[in-house]
Amino acid sequence: MSEEISAVQIIAESLKEQGVEYVFGIIGIPVIELSMAMQVAGLKYIGMRNEQSACYAAQAIGYLTGKPGACLVVSGPGLLHVTGGMANAQVNCWPLIVIGGSTNQDHEGIGGFQECPQVELSKPYCKYAARPPTAALIPLHVEKAVRYATYGRPGVAYLDFPGNILQSKVEADKIYKIGPHPSPPLAYPDPEDIRSAMKLLQNAKRPLIIVGKGAAYSHSENILRHLIENTNIPFLPTPMGKGVVPDTAPQCVSSARTLALQKADVVLLLGARLNWILHFGRAPRYDEKVKIIQVDLCAEELHNSVLSSVAIQSDIKPFVEHLFDQLNAVNYNFSSHNDWWRELNAKCKKNRDTVMEMAMNISQPLNYYAVFHHMQEVIPKDAIIVSEGANTMDIGRSMLANILPRHRLDAGTFGTMGVGPGFAIASALYCRDYQPGKKVLCVEGDSAFGFSGMEIETMVRYNLPITIVIVNNGGIYGGFDLEVFESMRSEGDLTQVTPPSALTVETHYEQMMQMFGMKGYFVKDVPALQDALKEANKLTTRPTIINVIIAPQADRKPQTFGWLTESKL
Repeated sequence: MSEEISAVQIIAESLKEQGVEYVFGIIGIPVIELSMAMQVAGLKYIGMRNEQSACYAAQAIGYLTGKPGACLVVSGPGLLHVTGGMANAQVNCWPLIVIGGSTNQDHEGIGGFQECPQVELSKPYCKYAARPPTAALIPLHVEKAVRYATYGRPGVAYLDFPGNILQSKVEADKIYKIGPHPSPPLAYPDPEDIRSAMKLLQNAKRPLIIVGKGAAYSHSENILRHLIENTNIPFLPTPMGKGVVPDTAPQCVSSARTLALQKADVVLLLGARLNWILHFGRAPRYDEKVKIIQVDLCAEELHNSVLSSVAIQSDIKPFVEHLFDQLNAVNYNFSSHNDWWRELNAKCKKNRDTVMEMAMNISQPLNYYAVFHHMQEVIPKDAIIVSEGANTMDIGRSMLANILPRHRLDAGTFGTMGVGPGFAIASALYCRDYQPGKKVLCVEGDSAFGFSGMEIETMVRYNLPITIVIVNNGGIYGGFDLEVFESMRSEGDLTQVTPPSALTVETHYEQMMQMFGMKGYFVKDVPALQDALKEANKLTTRPTIINVIIAPQADRKPQTFGWLTESKL
């Protein structure tokens, strides 16, 4: 008879064997011993304050490292609390492993503690969901979960462990042995498709490249920069495609986004989907005759929403390498002196001038543009920027530049609020372990911060130097000044007279730092903002909160189209 190995040790060592490095979670029955076994196996365990935040952090570390993070939760409510995070990761296409404890199998059907059909509930948000039937088969299911989460289009895998399985042991020679899976295979483009794409670009009068999050995840930045620098084709990044090619590159036409989309005659779509973020690829946001070259790892995504002129299933990096070689061979260069570039440059200048006029208005209370412009002047240029909120995120996206890939994380395709602190925690851990000295800036609307603000305690506990900037307008989208707010609430039932969008005026969120004997900043003007940011830049072992009060009705510059264009079916 060989040595007996506990199930929790098998789980922990299997995760380690498959390359998982970080686990985020909240412990309780029946996963307490499992969390300890994970640390013994060499996994880095980060205890969070909310299961949703734990799940957000685990998926963000998966995006940043390319290896899925794990999220450990208890049964029933614990698992239910992470379904929002699972859906976010699945829609965002980020690798994630969720491990849930569950009620003992002999208690199922008779009212067991936190009894819940967890595998069935998880399946809509997963690529793979299973309950290993015995401890001996755990390594097989862990390998499969990690492989499913990382191969093809990345996503979520869920493993369910009843209490009786977690408490069991198995003889070592009966454990299913399986080694680490190989790196995901690369999908290469069809050479004929490359030639078709090249021909469309060569003949285009108004070409445009859209750089998506998939290009960032695939680490295609070097070849993409060569392509754009040498061809001089205008490009637009999607929100988390920012930095793959620097926002400061002369070919970036983000300031003329509406014009670029509306008038381009050929669009090369690299690792981005034609969903709501890109207005479904349809008129009136695009020319009705636009030709789209769509490159995506997932075959099912091709031709989604509109019929692409050239649809190519491929990893982004090998496609761009082949396209660059062919365009370079014929000395293709899109001249800066043609009408398309002149039109784009004129629109970029006009919009930048409009924004700069708003940014230089530093009268109190401040507006969004003034806050972000003067933040940009003092924050490190290579900082990882995490952002969420409505106007806070959208305006910050256009004002806070990224020069490096995978350095912007925001609410993403699913538009999930509450992700910021979890994403920031993952980013800070990534920086500490992989890029020491790099700063993490978490820019939050005051409403968004309220979803997960207690994770500030997690940041303190793990010595994470995260700068949280709360852009505080006292409301959801917009609030009210104190006089108006109090006058509206002076009579009647508060549940009927308090506006649904209103939050308390000028809440002192920065005082949360006092709970830990630390300092936060309450800011109303530009000099105080920049001084606070400079002080925060010096922090190496603790977070801080900078609470910036802006005009309750501050808004973005006028838009040609509504923020969310209808699909026009």
